Parts: sequence; structure tokens; C-alpha cells
Amino acid sequence: MTTRFDVVHRTEYTYGLPMSDGYTVAHLLPRDTPTQRVVSAEIQVSPDPDEYEEHTDLFGNRVVRIGVHRPHGHLGVTGRCVVEVEPPARPEHVPAAGTSWDEVARQLVTAQGEIATTIGPFVAATAATPSIPELAVVTDDLFVPGRDLLDVVRALSSRIHAEFVFDPEFSDVSTPIAAVCAARRGVCQDFAHLMIACLRSHGLAARYVSGYLETFPPPGQPKLTGSDASHAWCSVWVPDLGWLDADPTNDQVPPQRHITVAWGRDYFDVTPVRGVVIGPAASQSLSVGVDVSGREIDAEP
Repeated sequence: MTTRFDVVHRTEYTYGLPMSDGYTVAHLLPRDTPTQRVVSAEIQVSPDPDEYEEHTDLFGNRVVRIGVHRPHGHLGVTGRCVVEVEPPARPEHVPAAGTSWDEVARQLVTAQGEIATTIGPFVAATAATPSIPELAVVTDDLFVPGRDLLDVVRALSSRIHAEFVFDPEFSDVSTPIAAVCAARRGVCQDFAHLMIACLRSHGLAARYVSGYLETFPPPGQPKLTGSDASHAWCSVWVPDLGWLDADPTNDQVPPQRHITVAWGRDYFDVTPVRGVVIGPAASQSLSVGVDVSGREIDAEP
């Protein structure tokens, strides 16, 4: 059965004094993928923007630029979308890659043409996914020469899930993965960055994926409005298979009820909402709420 998801992502900034100007960039409009179809998507802005422009970035993501060039005491950016997602293959039904991780790494070193231009950007380390000595504790006994690539991916996902604690109070967007490794805790963004860094440090191509995951309340409890959240996971490039998603936060390879919005080299390529304001020194508060609801529908013939 195909699942139709309705998603609302609200971001609200409130300023202690009116700001005279503001500029915002949003990655809130989902993209089509081989298993996902966007039925509708829009961004609502309050106050009405003076500038609104959508474009497609280098990675094929839909990016919206918003400008409010007059005094305003708040800024609200709400993304609304409906997407239909086909059920992915169950983990046990995903076949082996048929090639070892080190053979794939060698292929990427000598890659030319389309593979070099489309896959190559996801091999290099970034500031958020550096190749650091701390990764060795996580990876060294997993990346055995000759081991099947998908076996390595599954093992790495399972290790991060088992050995790292999900702790939303520990980190923020600036927390380095060295600190995540030392504390053995973090959030989905941290675990995605960690897994990507581990894969890239061994010459593999991995990308950061942002999106949503529907959550469910405890049995007998109503679902609270705004209780869902943005989510992050990663993808690894597998020859002849393409990009395979992996969610180390939930140890799912591939993920099962995920909605893709955008992908890039790391979080900073696909930040949901970021921007600057110009005005007097004043306090600022931020409120974010995400609602995701899904229902199964009959797939079109």
C-alpha cells in the first residue's frame, strides 16, 4: 500500500523590537524521488513577503528565498505538503551489494564522467563530517577488506543505534562530531553526520537527507499537535543499486516511514529555515512545530 502523508512545518520568530529588514532561505518543499511523489506543496509567510523566489539548487532541491523589507515584529514561515510514498523494500529483502566496500571506494577514486560529477561531491569530507581519529573506534572492526558494502552499512547503522544515546538536550547545530563521539550521545542530525563521516573516511559516497518521520503517541494517548519533528538520515551510493537510505537513529536500512524533503553534503546544505534580520539589539524567540499524519491509500494502477 502507498502511504499519503500530510505535513505541516511551522517556524515562528518573535522579536523584542521590530526588525527593519529580513532575509530567509527555506528548504521546506519536498522533492520527487523514485519512491515519492509530491501531490502538493506550498510555503506561507507572515507578514506577506516583499520578496519570494523559488529555484532548484545544485542537488535538485527546491529552495525558497524570502525577503521582508519593512518593519516587522515577527516572522512566520509555514511549509505545507502532501506526498505519496511507496513502501520501501523490507530490510531483509534488500540484496547484498555484490561488491565490497573497498572495491567501491577504488571505483570512486578513478570515477569519470557522470559518476564523478554526480557522486563525487558526496565523497569529500566537510566541516560537519570531518575525517577525524575519533571515528576509528566506531569503524575499524567493521570495514574489513572484502566485506560486502551493504553488510558494512547495516553494521555501522546498528552500532550507532546501539552505542549512542538519543539526547535532545546534548547538542545543537554547531556541535562537532568529535564531541558526539566522546559523549556517545546526540540527535538524528548528529548520528547522520557521524555515519556519513565514517563512510566518507573510507572513500565511500554518502549524502545527508532531511525530511520527516511520523511519530505515534503511547497507546491510549492522543497525538499532540506539533509533536512530530524534522528528521535526518543518510544515503550511501551502491553501484547498480543507486542511493540506499540508512537511518542510524532508528537502525533502519532502508527507512520505512520517512518523507524526503532535500539532500546535500551535510545539514548546512539543506537547513530547513535560516536567515538574517537587520534592526535594533533585541531579544528573539523561536518556536518550531511539525505535524505529520499518514494514511494508506490504494496505489494507482
